Amino acid sequence: MSKHFARKYLREEVLPSTFCPGCFNGIVINAFLKAVEELNANLRKVVFVSGIGCSSWIPSPHIKADSIHTLHGRAIAVATGVKIVRPDLNVVVISGDGDLASIGGNHLIHAARRNMDLLVIMVNNLVYGMTRGQASPTTPIGLRTTTTPYGNFELPMDVCRILEQTNANYVARWCISNFFKLKDSIKEAFFMRGFRFIEVYAPCVTYVVRYEGKTAGEKIKELFSTCIPRELVDKAPQGKKVIEVGVFKKEDKPGYIEMYSDYRRSIA
Repeated sequence: MSKHFARKYLREEVLPSTFCPGCFNGIVINAFLKAVEELNANLRKVVFVSGIGCSSWIPSPHIKADSIHTLHGRAIAVATGVKIVRPDLNVVVISGDGDLASIGGNHLIHAARRNMDLLVIMVNNLVYGMTRGQASPTTPIGLRTTTTPYGNFELPMDVCRILEQTNANYVARWCISNFFKLKDSIKEAFFMRGFRFIEVYAPCVTYVVRYEGKTAGEKIKELFSTCIPRELVDKAPQGKKVIEVGVFKKEDKPGYIEMYSDYRRSIA
């Protein structure tokens, strides 16, 4: 009997997964590892950094590679230090919207401004899932959470739109239903220079999907029709809820490491 391709990349001693039944983080792991497999990338040349939250458990402890599981909101700060000290390594940050867009928001924006050579994957589950479903910076209007029991009235952050205006080289968003697009996007960004950001829209099954009265499968089916490519958003029926997906920005400017090296040579 053949083994699943991902098993050689996973620490089987920590299985079964710590995620809730139906959690979409499993799809994110599968897409990432499929991209690694197709690229024939060497994970011994990769360092994962994550903060605090459900998706921060994707690299640590699941993936067989060096990883740093750091403080809440400090994943990008730590990853920046790793990249500066070891520019030969591919540094990948995997964390959630609460970790990256809230307490770590300034680190995120300034890493993008510097075009720091990092691949950042933000799994947007719309809430603080690990701490029982409080509203986060990306919580949609009207969503009932433990801290917004009558529905959220605050406008959510569109992190991709914000980072599109920075010096980042690559910005993209995909829904969890866009598995192959997500996998291909990770492949595209993996070896690029500069700052690369991929948002994965993956509503928390326990504190979002269940509260909507849906199953994980029903939510994925819904996302097939609500996750619309950027070029088709204007053609969507008026009033229809849509989630804009696609590549928001793709450039090939020198990253921070290259610019810093050039700067040091110029003043030597």
